[in-house]
Amino acid sequence: MSTVRRHTPPGRGARPAALPGRRRLLLVPLVVGALLTGACAGPAAEDGASGSGVAGAVELAWPDEGQASVAVEGIGSLGSTGGRTPVPIASVTKVMTAYVILKEHPLKGGDTGPGIVADQQAADEAFSSVESAAPVLAGHSYTQRELLEIMMVSSANNVARLLARWDAGGQEAFVDKMNRTAAELGMEDTTYTGVSGIESDTRSTADDQMKLARAAMKDPVFRAIVAMPAVTPPGGVRIPNTNKLLGRDGVIGLKTGSSTPAGGNLVWAATQKIAGTPRLVIGVVLGQRAGRAPVEGSAAARDASRALIASVRDGLPDAVTRAAGASG
Repeated sequence: MSTVRRHTPPGRGARPAALPGRRRLLLVPLVVGALLTGACAGPAAEDGASGSGVAGAVELAWPDEGQASVAVEGIGSLGSTGGRTPVPIASVTKVMTAYVILKEHPLKGGDTGPGIVADQQAADEAFSSVESAAPVLAGHSYTQRELLEIMMVSSANNVARLLARWDAGGQEAFVDKMNRTAAELGMEDTTYTGVSGIESDTRSTADDQMKLARAAMKDPVFRAIVAMPAVTPPGGVRIPNTNKLLGRDGVIGLKTGSSTPAGGNLVWAATQKIAGTPRLVIGVVLGQRAGRAPVEGSAAARDASRALIASVRDGLPDAVTRAAGASG
């Protein structure tokens, strides 16, 4: 989570004119066949209009500012708000950093991956007073998994850059991989300029980050890492996960990010039983209190995410039940 304060205009996307207050009624397309069989459809099937029709409605507590998007595994998108103007995303950037590392160097089960020797640059950057960092020891060998855990749980910018140097020889070459991967995922409104998110010209949208989050959460190792409540680097102290919603209301991840230009941002993942089937619910909240102190933005992003999670948990089961009844 970056704490650099700059005076760059926040660049928020425009909110839909029809959005009244904090709540908006959305019609939800439900794939009834998937609901009854418990099948886990891929992204295209989840979002596709496969002839199931509209079977219910869910009232979601959308935030009053910024952008947001919500989707449910096996059901599809529950909608989005705030438009598609790219905005700074701060340390949410690290979702793509981790995704590319695991794409290039896959891990399975309890695999820890190769050893990576921390260089002096990563060790020196651990003492930064202007960005989020975690202590690493120069010359010490860390496993790939250890560094991914440190980066994602504590939001360590210095570790993100260390991983980029290990994989691609430098941050610039790794950023090229990030942008190519974004294009492959259909993230048309996203541009990465760094691997940590401290750069305010790394910009994306809630809809694009949803595409990435859904792809990343298919990797069991990524999914396990973002669910960790804390991490203890070798020779270091316990560092709690920056996601304070973790472990509440079914939340199992995913990534925080805040800076003055970006405001507060939170990509969250939660599990919920719907019609007897466990479902993964993913939400993206961007641009909360942009232009203000990062701590204020972080709190606003948590509050907005908590409200969205509560509205999904309250409204979606009934909508699915009505869908199943209508199909019968």
